[in-house]
Amino acid sequence: MTEPLLSGADLHLSFGPTPALRGAELSVEAGEVVAVMGSSGSGKSTLLHCLAGIRRPDSGRIRYRGTELTELTDDQRSTLRRDEFGFVFQFGQLVPELTVRENVALPLRLGGAKRRAAEAKAASWLEELGIAGIANSRPGDISGGQSQRAALARALVAEPAVVFADEPTGALDSVGGEQVMGLLTRAARDTGAAVLLVTHEPRVAAYADREVVLRDGSTELAEVSR
Repeated sequence: MTEPLLSGADLHLSFGPTPALRGAELSVEAGEVVAVMGSSGSGKSTLLHCLAGIRRPDSGRIRYRGTELTELTDDQRSTLRRDEFGFVFQFGQLVPELTVRENVALPLRLGGAKRRAAEAKAASWLEELGIAGIANSRPGDISGGQSQRAALARALVAEPAVVFADEPTGALDSVGGEQVMGLLTRAARDTGAAVLLVTHEPRVAAYADREVVLRDGSTELAEVSR
């Protein structure tokens, strides 16, 4: 059997005397959408940040395509996040000084792509997600739903192997949330990307192939079959 695309095993992490993760485990295959559920403060985002190489766990193993992430340097993990991972956060977190098109092109530009090529690819994703008309707008001049679609385009523009989505619908109404989740899951499956989705909303988790629930103060994971 081949190992999962990304996996974490026996992950422990504390903030001072307060444990956030105690033996957490999770894996995701290429093309799979996995929802991580749990109450507020249960450690969902902490788990996501560990798996994405943003934060080092105190102990445990994280493997991506056969590489142990905890053994990489900070620079190596930064390069991995830039080239292999995409991120969608609750409030979009677009750069306010850049246009929407420039925001979407940013991962490509950071990877060394020429401006014209990067912005052309960004424009194609804006078209794909139905927001080509706001390409020249700045984040402060667009709606929350448009901002989140732009953030989704930015996450997908570099064709990542894994998309990490942390409460991507938390700032949207139910209709906007449904639209973003539909776009996220469809785009990920079209490109073959795996998706790790953090949410506390069952209606959002329903878009996933599988649910993983953090229980008892994020000390255990329970897999929920559909």
